[in-house]
Amino acid sequence: MLSAKHISTVKSTIPLLESAGTAITEHFYKRMFKHNPELKHIFNLSHQHSGGQPAALFNAVAAYAKNIDNLGALSGAVERIAHKHTSFNIQPEHYPIVGHHLLETLRELAPDAFTPDVEEAWAAAYGVLAGIFIDREATLYHRNENAVGGWKGARQFEVIAKTKESELVTSFTLAPIDQQAVIDFEAGQYLGVSVAPINHDYQEIRQYSLSDKPNGKQYRISVKKEALGVPGVVSNYLHDHVNIGDKIDVYPPAGDFHYEEREAPVVLISAGVGVTPMQSMLEMLASKSFAKPVFYLHGCESVEQHSFNRRVEQLGLQLNLQHHTWYRDIANVDEAVNAANIHQGFMNLAALKDSLPLTDGDYYLCGPVAFMQFAKQQLLELGVSDARIHYEVFGPHSDL
Repeated sequence: MLSAKHISTVKSTIPLLESAGTAITEHFYKRMFKHNPELKHIFNLSHQHSGGQPAALFNAVAAYAKNIDNLGALSGAVERIAHKHTSFNIQPEHYPIVGHHLLETLRELAPDAFTPDVEEAWAAAYGVLAGIFIDREATLYHRNENAVGGWKGARQFEVIAKTKESELVTSFTLAPIDQQAVIDFEAGQYLGVSVAPINHDYQEIRQYSLSDKPNGKQYRISVKKEALGVPGVVSNYLHDHVNIGDKIDVYPPAGDFHYEEREAPVVLISAGVGVTPMQSMLEMLASKSFAKPVFYLHGCESVEQHSFNRRVEQLGLQLNLQHHTWYRDIANVDEAVNAANIHQGFMNLAALKDSLPLTDGDYYLCGPVAFMQFAKQQLLELGVSDARIHYEVFGPHSDL
């Protein structure tokens, strides 16, 4: 329980935090990995190189300080982060390590401001936050372990199919080697997978969206091959070295972004590999013979990079489906087949305003952050309620 003094003291440090910015979290990660290099087997190191993880952590710390007297405002962030933590198999014993390095970071970067009162207040505040995460994650772990087909920790799966979906995206179908059932998931969630890339010092854990409907027997993830380098170490390893018959450690499905069952039209909006959770939702809706209108709106570079396009055509026969695609490069597109559904350039939702369910539809977005910001702004300008717009950010979270 935080005292009024603790709350007041933490809030007094907000200007210091904001003036330091991501220097705090960059220093924190360097310090933690230096003293606890074993954590490199858990954390996504590519996000350290990109700067995404330090920025996301700084935003989370600053938001906690600002809302420390109103933690209910952070419930959405807590749920999102707790799900991500379970896909990394974060355990209670990791929290004291993080707390220690956070306090030492504040001491080292602001020795004059880090008085005994400030240290006591932040230690107490961190303890409360850690307790919230530990409790929520314990609930998620218990649910995953005790559900039909559930398990705890890593479980070995075998690649039973490897399918090239487009120029850059390949799907991997995974079945448990124990041949037992697997836990169902919500369409839109992701799977945590752990691999040991060739000539790489650490295990790497990544989260990839599930791209098919749940069936209780196996999972399918669809992975974009990124440019070769630190950010692409795992995707390149999967594409180039993991084949049918190979084994992968898998953590139970997770994620707070998923289809929410309602009797309302559904609009799925994606760009690039952001199509993967949308494909899962579309497969699920088709399997349930969803009667309401469904809109499947996708943007990508070219027809060569368009994943699942033929499958969408097939599913359209089972649904009240309208689908539109925007290509940057329209070469090699057979416009004669779907002339009314093919567009060039940036996604223009205003052109569909007469057919979109602006007042009662549920909108799901996934793709690069800039694309989702662009799409969300269009939806808001068309009168769609912010509460009906749901989105997923791959990697460290960012608000639109």
